[in-house]
Order: sequence, then structure tokens, then C-alpha cells
Amino acid sequence: MGNSENKKTTATSNLKDFQNLPKKERIEQAKNFSEQFRVNDGKGFHLKNQETNAHFKLGSEDKELVKNTLALGVDALATMQEVLYAQDKWSLLLVFQAMDAAGKDGAIKHVMSGVNPQGCQVSSFKAPSSEEIDHDFLWRCQKHLPERGRIGIFNRSYYEEVLVVRVHEQILKAQKLAEELITENIWEERFEDIRNFEKYLHRNGTIVIKFFLNVSKEEQKNRFIERIDDADKNWKFSAADAKERGYWNDYMHAYEEMIQNTATPDAPWYIIPADNKSYARIAIASAIIHTLDEMELEYPKVSDEKIAELNEIKKALLAE
Repeated sequence: MGNSENKKTTATSNLKDFQNLPKKERIEQAKNFSEQFRVNDGKGFHLKNQETNAHFKLGSEDKELVKNTLALGVDALATMQEVLYAQDKWSLLLVFQAMDAAGKDGAIKHVMSGVNPQGCQVSSFKAPSSEEIDHDFLWRCQKHLPERGRIGIFNRSYYEEVLVVRVHEQILKAQKLAEELITENIWEERFEDIRNFEKYLHRNGTIVIKFFLNVSKEEQKNRFIERIDDADKNWKFSAADAKERGYWNDYMHAYEEMIQNTATPDAPWYIIPADNKSYARIAIASAIIHTLDEMELEYPKVSDEKIAELNEIKKALLAE
């Protein structure tokens, strides 16, 4: 049996084993799987060393296996989110950043599909309004932070201020900052502000984890063509998307420095290989499960008096 065949058999076996494990052990496996994508310290991080096309090396006959594996992850997430909501002590903020067509929307849709809408909120950030420009660069995102017991999802975020604003200097000049504030150290200063902001959130019970969906330039091209060829996907594509592709190298430099400067143990980045959508979604679900599990969630304990009261109510109901 060849080397690639060995890998395929192992991957298939691992996924089958995963499905047969008790829920507690599946959570532990998910945690172990997500560790390979986690960056706690950006020193020495280089984007060129990161995979974009990781996959399970399975054949087409094993698509159902991958689908079922994601479904198990979604089920585990739904259960853990319910306890997070009931406990009402912590909140979780998921930040998604990526180039166009990397799969952010699809990942959010599929991974969070089992979560109770009452305990989850999604905020998308596009070009800032005039009101938002009249405030500091973190202001518009602070308004959408999740309450205790809830999961907040930022589809793009305050990180745009060290990405698109950095790539397009004219945007920075339009932000109404005093000239003396736009120094040669402005990006380092913004990185510092972001680190401090995320530290503040962590100290106040909002856990932050960040996902960079690492799609290759070739795969982005294929997805752009697919959106143009499919009439039902035309609405997802604009000339601006193709124009931004022309700044690919500038964006890769900005993403690399962003991760180098803002990856911390309390607010890590997960660098997700995004060319294979199924693999990316399982990796994202695993990272969220890992984070929720570290919170040591549990349902609120009910007092003896409350239990006695409930038993009396039960007796009355049975006696009807």
C-alpha cells in the first residue's frame, strides 16, 4: 500500500473512530485537532509557512463521513452554547477575517447552524458610516459585543483598521484624524490598542478567538469564476472584489504583521486552511469547542429549597 493510500486509510479510520466516541471524548479529540491551527504568540510567524489546501485525503465516497463529522461538532457546540447561556457568566467573541471568497459566510452558517438564535448574534462590518468615522476606530465594534451567556460573531471587525486601511492609505486620510496622530508608528500603535482592548475583554469575561481563513490566490480565482458563471451567485460578486485581488501581496503582508502583533494566549489566532471548505468548517468548529470547554461551563446549581419547591409543584401537577 502506498504512502498516500496509508494517509487516506488513516484519515478515514480517524473520522469513523471519532463518530463512535462518547461525546466527552469527541470534545477532547476536537481540542487536539484544533491545536495545530492555533497561534498564541506571533513572534516568528510567517504566512508563507501556513497551508491553504489541507484536507482529509478522502475519496468522494467518504463525503458523507465528513458531513457527519461536522454534524457531530455542530451538535456538541449547540449543547455547550446552551450551558454558556444558562450559566450567564462568560461570553464568547468569534472574529472572522479573510480575503474575499475565503468562505467566512459559509463557515458561520454551517458551523453555527445548531446554535439557539437566542444565544448567538452575528455582526458584519463593511465601510464605516459618517457617524462611525466621527468616533475612534474601535467604537463601532464595541457596540456589538456579546452579552454574558451569548456568542458574538464578527464577520470582519476592528482588524479592518490594520488591513484595508493599511493597504489603502487614502482611507486613513479620510478618517478625520489630526495630522499629528498619523505617525510612522500608527500601525504599531493600533496593534497595541487592539491587544489592550482584547486583554480588557478577557479580564471582563468575554473570551476572544480569531480566525484567519487562509485561502490561496488560485482558489480565490476559481471561486470568483464560479460566482460569475452561476446566476444564483452573481449577487455575491462585484468589480471591487476583483480590484482588491490586485493588492494580494499587500494584503498578505498586512495579515502577517497583524497576526505577528496580535496573537496572544488570551486572544489567539487560528490560521485555518480554507481551500477545502469542509476541512475548514470542521477545524473552526473544533477550535470553538476547545474554547468553550476551557471555560469549564456548568448549569447553575439549584438550592435544596428550590428542589423542594419543584417537588411540591410536581406533586400538585400529578394530583390534578
